[in-house]
Amino acid sequence: MSRPHMTIDALLVGTPVPFRGEEYSAIAKIPVEGPVRITWDGFAGNAVADRVHHGGWDKAIHLYPQDHYGWWRESKPDHPLLDAPGAFGENIASRGMTEDDLCLGDRFSLGSAIVEVSHGRQPCWKLDHRFGTRDVMATIVKTGRCGIYFRVIREGEAEAGTRMDLLERPLPDWPIARVFRLLIGGGHKADPDAVRTLAATDVLAEAWRDRARKLAG
Repeated sequence: MSRPHMTIDALLVGTPVPFRGEEYSAIAKIPVEGPVRITWDGFAGNAVADRVHHGGWDKAIHLYPQDHYGWWRESKPDHPLLDAPGAFGENIASRGMTEDDLCLGDRFSLGSAIVEVSHGRQPCWKLDHRFGTRDVMATIVKTGRCGIYFRVIREGEAEAGTRMDLLERPLPDWPIARVFRLLIGGGHKADPDAVRTLAATDVLAEAWRDRARKLAG
């Protein structure tokens, strides 16, 4: 039986540029041709504008499943951002697994690197501004089509057109879709015990462990 895996459509990087008023953002990313070096901070050539909310150990690499793009095209017909990977600021445009399939702590090969699922992406106003609408952020919260973040466990390099194989799954009961619903989507009220468990789960990104502790009261 083939092990669970994702195929990589594109690897993307961006650097901060003017975005709104005096705000800068690196959400607009472009595909890289050939191998991409992967360091503890993420992809070589990639940068972030807001180091408080982006980048760092728990947010080294952002993946957004291209499996969602068909749904988004139906929701926003003819939107030009959805014609190619990168609409959501992702570094990895992949297909084959979504937030329902990807679990907290999953380790994947990424070329010669190894990466680990740290948490989901909490959407912010920049997605609404990028799409020129007011409902993208709210739609992601409602539907859980959030994408995920990886931390880098082993440095290496990778390129598009290859696959990411699942190497380890220590927490099969914690798909990112469930974690997102509990901590971002309002589900904490219905399952406070699960939230307390997340607050004590070391592999969960520090920011989301803090959020779990606050929601657990």
